[in-house]
Amino acid sequence: MGDHTDRQYHLEVAPGDVAETVLLPGDPARVDVVTDYWDDAEMVASHREYRTATGTHDGAPLSVTSTGIGSPSASIAVEELARVGAETFIRVGSCGAIHPEMAVGDLVITTGAVRGEGTSDEYVRAEYPAVADHAVVSALIAAAERLGYDYHCGVTLSTDSFYAGQARPGFEGFEAPGSETLLDDLRGANVKNIEMEASAVLTLANVYGLRAGAVCTVFANRTTGEFRTEGEGRAAEVGGLAAALLHRMDERRDEGGADAWHADLSL
Repeated sequence: MGDHTDRQYHLEVAPGDVAETVLLPGDPARVDVVTDYWDDAEMVASHREYRTATGTHDGAPLSVTSTGIGSPSASIAVEELARVGAETFIRVGSCGAIHPEMAVGDLVITTGAVRGEGTSDEYVRAEYPAVADHAVVSALIAAAERLGYDYHCGVTLSTDSFYAGQARPGFEGFEAPGSETLLDDLRGANVKNIEMEASAVLTLANVYGLRAGAVCTVFANRTTGEFRTEGEGRAAEVGGLAAALLHRMDERRDEGGADAWHADLSL
């Protein structure tokens, strides 16, 4: 589809291959789950952990790229997608919730993230916040409401380790220092969930003047011990609808001559 001379090294995408808005699942297999909710989709690249498809949903152009596990590979995806024209990134994934009232299958919409991963530290000082774009958050909330899914909004912790970094036992019961108090400390600070990519995606987007957000389905409640891969497609469905809503929000913003979308610009 795109210009092969500018094809990116890891993703193998080129200008013209991707839409301005890209959904970012982790698992390459979830690309098919994501596009199942669209009106149409075409696979445009597949290399390593990165599978990319482009299509339309409710008349809005959008793409999806899998990022693999963790912030290092997610940051490569953001870097290379931005270089071929992507401007808005929505992580759609799974997570562990840490409050007892958050049920498996619920959604968590990230408003900001604790930068517990190391990738974003290589871009900007540790005090720099990982903040979701307000319009992306609004579109995700509207999509969850329209689809009737239970959701929670708040701060996410992103880690580099699925085991030690999330207070899970390692090999032969290894426990990392501080793991016995980590979940209680996070609950005390009203952190909602834990995953592995959001803070890097949000940080890079803000550094580069782009937009990003995240919505994850709760697969595990770390407080109750409940675990089920229930509602896997909900984050994907909400992300796709949110992308379509963002497309219309941007049109209203431009029609109204506003610098940014705001609540007075009705959908």
